[in-house]
Amino acid sequence: MAAEKILRVDPKDNVLVALSQLPAGEAITFDGEEYVPPSEIPAKQKFAVRDFAIGDEIIMYGGVVGLVRQPIPRGGLLSTRNVQHDASGFGPKTGNYAWHAPDISAWSSRTFDGYHRADGQVGTRNYWLVIPLVFCENRNVEALREAFEEELGYGRPKLYRKQVRQLIEQHHKGAQVAQRDDLAARQPERVFPNVDGVRFLVHEGGCGGTRQDSKALCGLLAGYIHHPNVAGATVLSLGCQNAQPSILMDALRERDPALRKPVLMFEQQKSGLESAMLSDAIGATFEALIEANRLTRKPAPLSKLTLGLKCGGSDGFSGISANPAIGHVSDLVAALGGKSILSEFPELCGVEQSLINRCVDASQADRFIQLMRDYAARAKAVHSGFEMNPSPGNIKDGLITDAMKSAGAARKGGTSPVCAVLDYPEYDNTPGLALLCTPGNDVECVTAQVGAGATVVLFTTGLGTPTGNPITPVIKLSTNTSLAERMSDIIDIDTGAVIRGETTIEKAGESILDLIIDVAGGRVQTKAEQLNQNDFIPWKRGVSL
Repeated sequence: MAAEKILRVDPKDNVLVALSQLPAGEAITFDGEEYVPPSEIPAKQKFAVRDFAIGDEIIMYGGVVGLVRQPIPRGGLLSTRNVQHDASGFGPKTGNYAWHAPDISAWSSRTFDGYHRADGQVGTRNYWLVIPLVFCENRNVEALREAFEEELGYGRPKLYRKQVRQLIEQHHKGAQVAQRDDLAARQPERVFPNVDGVRFLVHEGGCGGTRQDSKALCGLLAGYIHHPNVAGATVLSLGCQNAQPSILMDALRERDPALRKPVLMFEQQKSGLESAMLSDAIGATFEALIEANRLTRKPAPLSKLTLGLKCGGSDGFSGISANPAIGHVSDLVAALGGKSILSEFPELCGVEQSLINRCVDASQADRFIQLMRDYAARAKAVHSGFEMNPSPGNIKDGLITDAMKSAGAARKGGTSPVCAVLDYPEYDNTPGLALLCTPGNDVECVTAQVGAGATVVLFTTGLGTPTGNPITPVIKLSTNTSLAERMSDIIDIDTGAVIRGETTIEKAGESILDLIIDVAGGRVQTKAEQLNQNDFIPWKRGVSL
C-alpha cells in the first residue's frame, strides 16, 4: 500500500514523488526505507530522501533539477523557498545513439481515412483559409467570416445569445427561464459536406515591428497554406505593409516549388472600394470551395501522420503519466515512418545533452545547441531567463524549477533519434522526431507546430487548458483523473490510471494511438473542435517563454 503513495522516477533520484497526500508525522515506507515527513506533503510534490545541506544538488529524472538554498531534512518538502533552479550543462554530441524501437506489428497495417494532397501529404481535415497579411485587414476578414460561416453551415450555435434572449423574456414577462440543458441548438446542414470549415486567421502582425517579424509571419502563414489539412487560401492585403504578398509566395515556394494550392490574393489599395474587394473575394472563394468539396477521404498508412507534442497547465504528474505516454506514441509513429514534433525550447533546459546525443548527426546537434544558446541569450538580454518559466500553477502543483518542469516535459519526445532540428517557422519534411524552436506558451507553440505540418496535436495538461487550433485537431490528455472528471468538457483521454498503477505507460500510449486514428480519420471530433477552440497566435521572435 505504501508503494502506491510514493514514486521514485529514476534510480539515481534523491527525491521521491508523493502520489497522494502524505500527512505530517506519519511514517511511510518505500523500498525498505522509512520516512516521517515533518510537514504535510501534498500530492504531486517532492520530498528529500536524506538530509540536504545548502549547495547540494537535487536529482530527479536522473538529472540535476535544482540546488538546495536552505537545509532540508530527510522527508522534508521541496519548495521554492529551499530549492532554486539549477541544471546540467551541455556540449557537443558524444557517442553513437542506439535506439531500441518498439514493436509495431499491431500497427503496421492500420490506416486512417485522410485527404490525399497532390504533393503526397495526407490531411486529417479539409479546410479553406482566409488570411490577412496585416492587422489592418482583420475587420475585412471578420466581414468575410460573418458572410460565410452561418450561411455555409459552419457557424457555432449561438447558445449563450439564446440564454440572454430568454433572460430578457423573463425580465419583461416574468416567465420561467430555461435551464442551460434546454439551450441546445441544432447545427445547420453544411453546403459543402467534404469541407470541414472556413478558418479565419486574424493576427496583430504584418507591419511595424521588425522586418524579421513580418518575414517569420509570412513563413508561418505559408506553412498553414501548405499544410495537408488545407485546400487553399484567400489572402487579404492592404498593400503598403511589411508583409508583402511576394514574401508570402516566396515562403510558399520554399515549401512547394510547384505551388499546387490555390491562393486567391486581394489587395485593398488596388481594389479601390472596400466593398468591391470583399465582393470579389466572396465570389472567388465560393468557387474555390466548390472545388475543395470534390476531395473525399481515402485510406492512408500511419506513416502519413505528423504529431505535435505539447504540454500546458502542467503539474507534478505530467512527467509521470501523460507525457511519457505520448512519448511512447511518438516512438510508435517514428518506427512506422511517421513524424512527430517536440518544441518548447525553454522547457528543454537541463535535458539538452540527452537530446544532443540522440541527434542523428553532428550538424543537427550543433544546430540545436546554437538555437538553445541564442534563445537563452535573448532571455537574459531582457533580464529574464529560463528559470522564470514555471507559472504559479506549475509551482503550486509540484514543478518548482524550470529544470524539473523540463525533465518531465522532454518525456513527450520518447526515446527515438532526433532526425531534424528546425527553427521557427520551418516546415517538417523529415520522418522521425524533430525539435522545433518555439516558446512554451501554449498557443504560440501549437500555432508553430501546426505551421510546421502537425496534422494531430497531442496536448497533455495537469491543471486544464482550453487550447485548440483552427485547422488541426488537438487531443487533450489529462495527467490525473481528478482533472478529467472536473473539466470533462475539454479532456479527450485520461491517463490518471498510470498514477494509480492500473495501467502501464505502453498500454496508455496504445490507447492514445487508437484515438488518434479515429480522430485523424474524421470519425471522432476532439473536445477542442466541438467547443470551437480555434486559437492562433504567431510568435514574434522576441522573448516569450
